[in-house]
Order: sequence, then C-alpha cells, then structure tokens
Amino acid sequence: MNHLMILPIVIPLVTGAFLLLMYGYNIGRQRSLSVASTVLLVVLAVWAVLQADVADYTLYRLGNWQPPFGIVLVLDRLSAIMLLLTALLSLFCVLYASRGADRAGSHFHALLQFQLMGINGAFLTGDLFNLFVFFEVLLIASYALLLHGGGRARSRAGLHYVIINLVGSALFLLALGILYGLTGTLNMADLARSIANAPAADLPLLKAASLLLMVVFGVKAALLPLLFWLPRAYSAASAPVAALFAIMTKVGFYAMVRVFLVVFGLDQGAPANGTVMAWLWPMALVTLALGGIGVLGAASLRTLTAYMVIVSMGILLAALSLNDQKLLAASLFYLFHTTCMTAVFFLLADLIGRYREHGYDRFSIISPLSHRWVLGSLFLVAAISLASLPPFSGFISKAWILRSSSHLSDYLWLWAAILVSGLFIIAALSRAGSGWFWRPGECTIKPSPPLDSARSSTVAVMIAISFSLSLFAQPIMEYVEAAAELIYQPSGYVNAVLGDYVRHSGEVSE
Repeated sequence: MNHLMILPIVIPLVTGAFLLLMYGYNIGRQRSLSVASTVLLVVLAVWAVLQADVADYTLYRLGNWQPPFGIVLVLDRLSAIMLLLTALLSLFCVLYASRGADRAGSHFHALLQFQLMGINGAFLTGDLFNLFVFFEVLLIASYALLLHGGGRARSRAGLHYVIINLVGSALFLLALGILYGLTGTLNMADLARSIANAPAADLPLLKAASLLLMVVFGVKAALLPLLFWLPRAYSAASAPVAALFAIMTKVGFYAMVRVFLVVFGLDQGAPANGTVMAWLWPMALVTLALGGIGVLGAASLRTLTAYMVIVSMGILLAALSLNDQKLLAASLFYLFHTTCMTAVFFLLADLIGRYREHGYDRFSIISPLSHRWVLGSLFLVAAISLASLPPFSGFISKAWILRSSSHLSDYLWLWAAILVSGLFIIAALSRAGSGWFWRPGECTIKPSPPLDSARSSTVAVMIAISFSLSLFAQPIMEYVEAAAELIYQPSGYVNAVLGDYVRHSGEVSE
C-alpha cells in the first residue's frame, strides 16, 4: 500500500492537535506551522492528481483489512482534483488570515486544520459511514470557525447553521440505517453491488434511503428549499472563513456524484436513482433562479457572493440531474472556476471594505475609497471572471456546459436559467463597481492607510489562477473528461475496491 494516500487526513489532524497544544506560543509560530501544513497538502494533492492519471483507482486499506470488512480509502481522478482544489484554497485562506484575522478569536489555525481533515476525508473515503464521520468533523470545525471573532450577526447565523446541519446529520444516520438493514454493508462498492442485485420488495425502502440522502446532501449543497441558511452564514463569517466555506457546498455536490452515480448507478435502470434525478432537476433550476434574484437584490458584496455560491450550485446540480457524462465533465471544469472566484470575492469584499471611509462592503453607501486604481483593477478583472466573460475560465466552462447539454431534451430550460442568471450577475457587479470606483470622491483620511500588499497579492494570485484555467483549458478538460468517464463506469470502481471478494462471490457486474 502507498501510505501517501492517508497523509491528506493525518497531516491536518496532527497539525491541528499540535496547534491546540501550542496555543500559548507566539502567533507567528502557529501561522508558520499552519502554512507549512497547507503547503504540504498542496504537494500531496499534486501527487494525487498525477497518481490518479497513472492508475484509475488507488486503494488504501486501513489495517490491511480487505473490503468490504475493513475501512478503505479510494483515490481516483474526481477525488484527486477535489483534494487539489481544497489544498490550494486553504493555502490562500491561511495566508490571508495570517495578516490579522486569525487574532479575532481562539484556535483559528487548529480549527482550520480540523476542517481540512474532514473535507479531505470526505473526498477519499470509500465507506458511507465514514463519509458521515468526516462530515461531522468538518461541520464541527465549521461551527466554531463561523463564530470566530464573535458578534451578534455571527451568533444568529451560527445558530441557524448548527440547527439545520444537526437535522441533516440525523437524517443521514436514518438513511444509513435503512441501507445497512437492507444490504448489511456501508462500503460504497459493496453497496453498489448489493443495490444492483436487490429484490423488488426492497425497492420502496431503497427509494426512501436515496431521497433521504438527497435531502442530506442538499443541505450541504444549498439546494432549495434547504439553502436559506447560507447567505446569512457566509456573509456573517470572517473573510478567510467565508472563502474556505466556498468549498463546503462542493462537498455536498461531490457526495451526490459519488453516491447517486456510483452507489445507486451500477444498475443503469435503477428506479431509486431515477426518482432522485426526477426531483433534483426542477429543484436545481429553482435554486439557480432564486440565486440569480438574490444576486440582483444583494445589499453588500459579501451577500452577493453568497448568492453566487447558490447560483453555482444550481448550475452544478442541474447538470448532474440531467445524467450525462459530457455534461458532468463540463460541470467539473465549472466547479474549479466558481469555487476559486467566489473565494476571491469574499476576500476582495474585506480588502475593499478596509479602505473605504465607512460602509465597508455595502452598496447603498457611497464612501470615499483609498487606493482606488489598485482595488478597482482587481475588482474589474475579478468581476469579468465571475461574470463568465471571455477570456476567463468562467466563459469556457459555461460555454462547454451549454454545448454539452444541447442534445438533451430539456436543454432550453438550463440555457435560459444560466443565461438569465448571468445577466443578473453582470448587472449587480456593474452597479457595485460604478458606485464604488466612479462616484465617490477622494479619501479624506490623511495620510491614507497604506495598501496591504500581502492581502492584495493573495487576491491577485487567486485571480491569476482563474485565468490560468483558461490558458491550460485543454489538458484540464481532458482530465475531467476522464474523471467523468470513470464515474459513469461504476463497475470499474466496484471491481477495483472489492477485487477478489467479488470474483469469489461470482457477482461481478459489468
């Protein structure tokens, strides 16, 4: 076994525990350790991407227990690209927070490491119960990170966030209980095999379990009507925390892909999976429409960005519900773009707010702003990218989604929702930019505060990464197409994980 597989989970766990012990030490040491950990996670994620390109599936059997009786980690192209996206995002968030946001409360870096442990574990696990465990780890850390720094707004948002996720966790356990009672296993590969061969009498309970899982993952992915906690929570959180939370909804999307296209997808005509997709399609479209309306009516840049997260999830879930391999590949490319750019705008809102005389990031207040040329340039380039205009990756990804869906029967609904929401985003960002950088007078605070080069450079590099996605679009497209192809061949996943166990049982599914 290759022990590098488990390091994306072990490193943040050990680092977080050590940071708790050294809480009384100098904050600079804590920052150095946290940055070093996230840099190491980036290196491991690059290895994971290269490894997944060499071998379709790489397994790590904890304790060398063979599946389905032991815990197994599974690395494929989908989990590898999610690990890389998480590692890069966390590195920028740590660097930005190290400019002072980590001092607003206790144990910021330890909590961030524990959240990374949960996110990475969710991407690597091959077992539904351990998916639940890693969900709980990342959620507990996110509860504390959301409240980091205190304040009434964060406390109220945190209360709603905790309650709805506790309900989601209870439903998750109920769904797992149903599946385990029917199949006797929670290993994803073994579940796929058992569900594909389940008797007709078990179908109603399988449908119930799949719908419960859709609700659970819908809470994480901000699917209507389970999305109303998100704008308040994300806009109340500190900038680096909100930027890190940009990956949280994508964990819900990843879980849907893994469960509904692999666990319930081995039997191509599975009625349980068809029921989920039938419900997911209209709910995703309404989620997308509501997100677009929220973007247009947002009162601050943080709230606008939170609704952009909802728009992106509406697009991703609508693409998933249409159940097409090429469309899934296009949506994965879009996932990279939207995660990076929503994180950029959470940080950019804080950066701009620091140099306005009053009003922070609210649109209704016209306030003098220092360093207008630098901040205005960052905002302009970021807005072009977020609005999916050429030459950035958002334009390429949306064009690919539209082209990939053109042969499907319901493509006009998807096209209309994407294009109209895109128009709303352009209008909202144009309003914000013109109000902040054209209308206000010169800053009256003399001398004006110096520009924080570390914060602005962090934002600029993240914008450059979005642009680099368009420069290297072809190899990235080929990689995500291969990832989507593997997802739509669940028999390969089952045979790779179960191996000799399936062959000896004589139940290999093709």
